[in-house]
Amino acid sequence: MLLAGIGIPMLAALNSQLGSRIAAPVAASVVLFAVALLACGVVLLVSGQSPALSALPAQPKHLFLAGLFVAFYVLSVTWVAPRFGVGNAVFCVLLGQMIAATLIDHFALFGATVHSLSMTRAAGIAAMVAGLVLVQRG
Repeated sequence: MLLAGIGIPMLAALNSQLGSRIAAPVAASVVLFAVALLACGVVLLVSGQSPALSALPAQPKHLFLAGLFVAFYVLSVTWVAPRFGVGNAVFCVLLGQMIAATLIDHFALFGATVHSLSMTRAAGIAAMVAGLVLVQRG
């Protein structure tokens, strides 16, 4: 997961640069998703998991909304990062992730295991907000 975390600002920097160079953030996002689909397709075939696709029609339709969230993220960061800075954009994403993860865990949303909001977790989120303010002033 550390490597996935490292990849997020790299994705933001690379795709926002592509969007700026071609003056079309949405087109850059389409390219990103095309490359990602190709990469995932190769991994799907190599892993032998392609038969699992036949089970998709029986799944609850709300589970497919995850694709909209990733599209929103990529479109947003591709447009915002050149204007706001990659670090600032990704820091805001990280803060949003921590808040959402805390709420999901606290209320056991989407089948998550309950991890109640503690003072320590709340202090961690508050420290991130303070960090965002300091980063913005710097």
